[in-house]
Amino acid sequence: MAQYKTDLEDIFFNLFDVLGVDQRSKDFARDDLQEIINQFEKFVENEVYPTRTEGDEVGVKMTDKGVVAPESFKKALSAYHENGWFSLGYPEEIGGMPCPESVSFACKSIYVGANCAFSMYSGLTQGALNVIHLVGDEKQKATYLPPIMEGRWGGTMCLTEAGAGSDVGASKTTATPKDDGSYSIKGVKIFISSGESDLYENNIHMVLARTPNSPEGTKGLSLFIVPRFRVNDDGSLGETNHVVCTKIEEKMGIHGSATCEMTFGGEGECQGFLIGKEFEGMANMFIMMNEARLLCAIQGEAQANLAYELTTQYAKERVQFGQEIEKLPDVKRMLLKMRAMSRGMRSLVLYTADLFDKEKAGDEAASDLIALLTPVCKSYCTDEGFQVAVDAVQVHGGYGYCSEYGIEQFVRDIKIATIYEGTNGIQAIDFVTRKILKDGGKTLKALVSQIKETVKEASSQSIYKKEVAQISDALVKANEILSFYTEKAQSQKFNDILTSATDFLNLCGNIIISWRLMKSALVAGLELQNAQGDRKEYLKSKEVDLKVFCQYFLTRNLSISESILSYDQDLSHC
Repeated sequence: MAQYKTDLEDIFFNLFDVLGVDQRSKDFARDDLQEIINQFEKFVENEVYPTRTEGDEVGVKMTDKGVVAPESFKKALSAYHENGWFSLGYPEEIGGMPCPESVSFACKSIYVGANCAFSMYSGLTQGALNVIHLVGDEKQKATYLPPIMEGRWGGTMCLTEAGAGSDVGASKTTATPKDDGSYSIKGVKIFISSGESDLYENNIHMVLARTPNSPEGTKGLSLFIVPRFRVNDDGSLGETNHVVCTKIEEKMGIHGSATCEMTFGGEGECQGFLIGKEFEGMANMFIMMNEARLLCAIQGEAQANLAYELTTQYAKERVQFGQEIEKLPDVKRMLLKMRAMSRGMRSLVLYTADLFDKEKAGDEAASDLIALLTPVCKSYCTDEGFQVAVDAVQVHGGYGYCSEYGIEQFVRDIKIATIYEGTNGIQAIDFVTRKILKDGGKTLKALVSQIKETVKEASSQSIYKKEVAQISDALVKANEILSFYTEKAQSQKFNDILTSATDFLNLCGNIIISWRLMKSALVAGLELQNAQGDRKEYLKSKEVDLKVFCQYFLTRNLSISESILSYDQDLSHC
């Protein structure tokens, strides 16, 4: 297997040169933030990446004592908490180590890329922690936050049921109120990531359920805290709460992640506690769901970037026809495409992360942009991250198809990210209907204005004449499609919109990535004239990334826009 490598130079370039994260931080200098990432990257290389192969080969096991995770996961997770990395980005009042959200995202990317399956245990735990921190009452916070922050307790999100799937409103799990203020939970949830393991003393499940006489659909769902073991008044663990893993899913990838069927109250009384108000379960769960969707985006982006780094090393060492295969035209084409797409996804994810810091600073427009970009990040980065992994296998040839180099694992591990936390088709529907048509395209138009400013800046440089024209033409076509959608919406022909929603999201993703790469190329150009050595080569690569992306990916928008605008309604009846 190739040597682990993170492109820290590209991460730092995005954070500090392009986004100026350090310039807006009151508490951290650039050196401080770089040191956080440097130290975290060393931790991941030494503690997390070595668990990747074992996690895939050994997987999780169902035993008489419950679900058992790979042995190496226990040591790595313990070190993750002991070194304070779990607390990165959280406020000090709950035991956290504050830092800019974009820096936290950069670290998550490094972490997830090294071993996606392993990262899911702490990722879902952080999601549960965030819900309790934001919505829970004082008793719930005092009971659950400390042991979670300390790494003793884990967390999950429990939405999906066998008869419902993506239709969460069809959930049938019940919550019957009891005299002591708690609820009796009864039902079965499926596909629950990190549903049970021996990595934690207790698992805290966030469960959507129906109270008696609740309205149908999602409006009737409430959210409950359901611990695996009951918690005594002094915080110690009590008896079983009759939360049982009744099945482990045998999956295509992420073998080290315990994907469980969880039965609540099947063998005895299962106690749950309402968090937030009754019937506001979906709104509160969306705190966790939106976070999980961005985590999926990171799963696509991070694994794509690591797959590219490992593939580049292989191509530089592998000799065919008397030369390293990186010099062969077809291989060189694939490597350039992989780099442009992987870096482009990184730039999108970090740009979105930076919006969270702007939102905290009172920028209302940032909040709207986060909502707009979340489905794009989730869908686009997972679809394209998967394709980068496929290309990585292709470059490795027969060795890529075998497990020796660990490349085919990326294909298997990434694919699930296009499916869970709302399939990419659902993300596209959300993007077009709720994030664009609902506000008349106001937020999208604001984003387009930013894109046009960058294009205008680039138009003064002859080297980007072709790319300026390509992005400008793509924006014109996108506007034509918006008019087409608006007309269909006014005519109540929503199926005509939903049919091509995925195509339109991908079209927008291509434009947004080309914009971020153009911004990077312009920033790099300012430094390039005084740069030397390896730094000069890196800065020149930003121009190449833009040109490669526009040539191979943005040009797809020509066919996408044609297929949407020439939509044949008769085909919908096929």
